[in-house]
Formats: sequence, C-alpha cells, structure tokens
Amino acid sequence: RKGGDPRKLFLYGQDINRTIWAMAKTNLLLHGFADARIERGDTLHNPRFKENGGLKTFDYVMANFPFSMSDWGKEDLKDDPYHRFKYGLPPKSYGDFAFIEHMIVSLNEKGKMGVVIAHGPLFRNTEKKIRRKIIEEGNDIIEAIIGLPENLFYNNSIPCALLIINKNKPKEKQGKVQFIYAAKQFLHKSGIKIYKELSNQNRLTEEGIKKIVDTFRNFKDEERHSRVVSIDEIRENDYNLNIALYVDTTEPEEPIEVPKELKKLGKLQEERNQLENKLNRHIKELDYERRKD
Repeated sequence: RKGGDPRKLFLYGQDINRTIWAMAKTNLLLHGFADARIERGDTLHNPRFKENGGLKTFDYVMANFPFSMSDWGKEDLKDDPYHRFKYGLPPKSYGDFAFIEHMIVSLNEKGKMGVVIAHGPLFRNTEKKIRRKIIEEGNDIIEAIIGLPENLFYNNSIPCALLIINKNKPKEKQGKVQFIYAAKQFLHKSGIKIYKELSNQNRLTEEGIKKIVDTFRNFKDEERHSRVVSIDEIRENDYNLNIALYVDTTEPEEPIEVPKELKKLGKLQEERNQLENKLNRHIKELDYERRKD
C-alpha cells in the first residue's frame, strides 16, 4: 500500500499441526516468500523464535488459535521462563488467554496484533482478573473488539470475534475501546450485506469487509453497529467485554402505523359480527327443526 516491496518483509510463523505447517510453507513459497521462517512446534511450551534470552518481538502478530483449549499445560507453565503471564495464569480448562498473553509479549513497543477468538474469554468470570489487569496495567493496549458472524470456519461454526491490540494507540483512541457488531447478515439502516451464505459456511463479502474496516478507522458511534466506550464504563461493567453490553444487538421493532392497524381491527370486527349472525341463524334453524320433530 505504501509502494514498498512486500518480498522484503520478514515473515515468521509457528504451528503444531503438521498439515497446517506444510500448507503455510508451500503457500508462502508459491507467493515469493521463500525466506519466510515457518516452524513446527508447540507455541506455548516450545516457542521457536527467541532472542536475548526472551521471546523475539515483532511489528505485527496475527493468530487463529484453538478456541477455549482445555488442558493446555497450565501446570508446566507456572514458572514460565519467558514471563508471558504477568496479567495472570489462565484457568486450566480455558487456554485462550495463554495464547493472547504470548502474543502480547511477542509485540515490540509499537506492535499491533489481531487475533480471532471465541466470545467466552470476553466475559467469563474465570478470566475476569486477567481482563482487569490487561485493562488497568496493560498501558491501554486494547483498541477494538469486533463481533463476527457464525460459521466462518470449516472446523468451528460458533460466532467469533477479532481482538485488536495496539501498543501504540493514537491519542484520540487512548482511554477508549471500540466495540463493533458485525455478526448480522445485513446492517441496520444501510442494508450493507456483511456476509453471504454458502453451502457449508458463511463468507464475508467485499462490501462487508470494507464496512468493518471503515468503521474501525472512523472510530465513531453507529447505531446497532459501533460504539466507542470509555475505560470508566468498562470498569462499571466489572471488566466484562461482551459486545452486547455496549452495542444494541437486538432486532429493531417494526414501527406501528396506528390508522392502518385500526382499519385492520375494524375489518376483523366486521367479519366477526357477520360470522356471529350466520351462527345464530344456523342455531335458530336447528332449533326449528327439533320442534318439528
């Protein structure tokens, strides 16, 4: 975008899954990134990229880790040699913040990260202390939380969210977090189509992606879609980052046209009167027939 040569970027990646690791290496090779370092291994227990006795740091970090991974190895990482868990050690049954904290430590002083997460870590009580510490002691690094549609991934149909972390937030964004709700197929008022339904999954549309990006860049409130929230309000909500607490995600009620509805009611009452009269005539006729007998 800035006119530079993307092949001069240094790319690093790590995944424990052999198939994903091989696919990533092949994909980058085919796109001219032969020098990219893609390693195979357990990111939490055996991070491959280190320097000066700690983790190597990067300008940008992205990930889509396993949602709410149980038994992620908490006992083995209580004395973490890389000091990744200064905000708190995540619960044994939920490994989401283990990966998130690893990513935060892997950012340089001006680094940014985007990570796909389930909604659970945004509001679960078991991770409230970690959220509180990130918000209160993390130097204002949470920039945005973006709610996405369900069924975007082949291996997981639940709705997910994007957590955006920025260690160098612009001045106008400091002390605030933007919440964006983009999980509905069509946006309220504008009617922009966020995603389309395929046979087995949903896919974000080009106009949907553009709208989400524009909303994030504009950093403004938009009815039923975006809201910029102060850290004070998040404190008042006990560090709950559930998007529905800050953005109205309910379906708007259709406005009632009183004259039109009264006309409908009058018509129904007229039909009822006609049916009652018809029923009364039948009853009288039946009574007359019984008397004849």
